[in-house]
Amino acid sequence: MTLVERRQRLEDLIDHESGFLRLSEEVEASGAEFLASACKFGLEGIIAKRRDSRYRSGRGGDLLKIKCVQSDTFLIIGYEPSTAALGGIGGLLLAAQGNYGLAYVGSVGTGFTHASAMALRKQLDRLKAASPPARGISKKGVVWVKPKLAAEIAYRGWTHDEKLRHASFKGLREKADAAAVYRLA
Repeated sequence: MTLVERRQRLEDLIDHESGFLRLSEEVEASGAEFLASACKFGLEGIIAKRRDSRYRSGRGGDLLKIKCVQSDTFLIIGYEPSTAALGGIGGLLLAAQGNYGLAYVGSVGTGFTHASAMALRKQLDRLKAASPPARGISKKGVVWVKPKLAAEIAYRGWTHDEKLRHASFKGLREKADAAAVYRLA
């Protein structure tokens, strides 16, 4: 039975006015435009399925979950040392421009290659600082650094307390002036 046929049967069974089970709205649109609209409204993404596809359990190419991914520049203000992680970096601590200076916005511990982690660690060790260069952070065991390195970070959104969700390191920015670093609203 195709998706169209399965959906019609569900529509006949589900009470649209009340109940615990709801059927999502079907939208026929350009995938790229619909995803852009979903991201603009702060949604996590969209699900796309071929209308003529038959039901199959398990994973396949007929159903796609397409997530909204944002990417911005943040300053590196420290790192959590690790004996197991690439380059000895368990995670980078990140900051954005706030109303009263730098504000801690979370950490990132994925997205590094062996080479990028080793090179980054050498740069960070030359920038060590005695105290956190941002407000709103109280972590132990962190190696603080001067906020001189700007990193491009991909992420899925923000938590309620203004921390990055599902952050991933994409690389260092060559030159990031103050305007290029993310500014909290």
